[in-house]
Amino acid sequence: MDRLSNTVRPYAWGSTTAIPALLGIAPTGEPQAEMWMGAHPGAPSRITRTTASGEIELALTDAIDADPEGELGAPTVARFGPRLPFLLKLLAAGAPLSVQVHPDLDQAREGYTDEEARGVPIDAPHRTYKDANHKPELICALTPFAGLCGFRPPTEAADAMEALGVDSLKPYVDLLRAHPEEAALREVLTAILGANPAEMAETVTEAAAAAERLGGAHAPYARIAHHFPGDPGVLAAMLLNYVQLQPGEALFLGAGVPHAYLDGLGVEIMANSDNVLRCGLTPKHIDVPELLRIVRFEATEPGVLRPEAAPSGEERYETPVDEFALSRYTLASGAAPTDLTAPTPQILLCTAGTVRVGELPLGPGESAYVPAGERVEATGPGTLFRATVAA
Repeated sequence: MDRLSNTVRPYAWGSTTAIPALLGIAPTGEPQAEMWMGAHPGAPSRITRTTASGEIELALTDAIDADPEGELGAPTVARFGPRLPFLLKLLAAGAPLSVQVHPDLDQAREGYTDEEARGVPIDAPHRTYKDANHKPELICALTPFAGLCGFRPPTEAADAMEALGVDSLKPYVDLLRAHPEEAALREVLTAILGANPAEMAETVTEAAAAAERLGGAHAPYARIAHHFPGDPGVLAAMLLNYVQLQPGEALFLGAGVPHAYLDGLGVEIMANSDNVLRCGLTPKHIDVPELLRIVRFEATEPGVLRPEAAPSGEERYETPVDEFALSRYTLASGAAPTDLTAPTPQILLCTAGTVRVGELPLGPGESAYVPAGERVEATGPGTLFRATVAA
């Protein structure tokens, strides 16, 4: 197994303190948004391997490319190809992320093929599909964590907008109440994204001031508007469920479900993809026609997940995807070693205490990669997250 050296991405919405606090290091003053653990080509983890000529440092992607079946196991390669099918992250939101959705597998393949055929450069700011994969994801809270997840019933969204007392919101309120669910949500989101920018900025400014005055259930939207004044995404956010996770609780985000993370530190796992379609709260490109094709216009409950405990001590977060599985172990001091050996590749992340994985001691925020089939045991005291491929 290998200790991982991981990249922290400094996205503007990142917390300046959460990841440094977990790692026990001084903040730099710059945002530290995501620590990536895995073999994503954008920021692969690095490992140190012993060879005949001595120790060398290399990217995990290079190690996997050199021996896919040895690293991932033949069944994983047969199912997903010669690449690690998941990406694990520490995510620290100090400000709202963009409201966004992800495509399903067929939509991703179609979109990627279309943009490739049209010759859209992979790094172009208006490029939507960076790869041909879907991007289901799961976020598990390490601290109290706030987010938006899925459409709420149109009548609830209408009541929330009407309570603001802003005249220019009345057409949206009327649409939400006059049509069946799918049509109401589609028409209002389309209208919000297609509105005159100057007029929309004025509406959002009035709505934000009213939300600030009202507080309560409107307070999250006032905070969002503080970070994105005049952005139509503030109104798009009002169509969505607000959810607060306590440590250990999680959310699963499937294809077509609009969502945004607002504040907090969590462990995130996803299929190894970069495909994101944005709805607002961003200066980046918004492909409105493609977004409207991908979004599932249906009201849904956020569906907060709690782990299911097994006799082995594993607490597993059940999701309907094949590319990843996330579980948690709380390892007591002096307890017998916990066997984590698996026929699939694994990334093990310590989030509290000190965990020994084989011969590697891991402190909070430290992680290890375990090739498929390699024997590994863990001892505490501490908390360990295990990312692997679904059985």
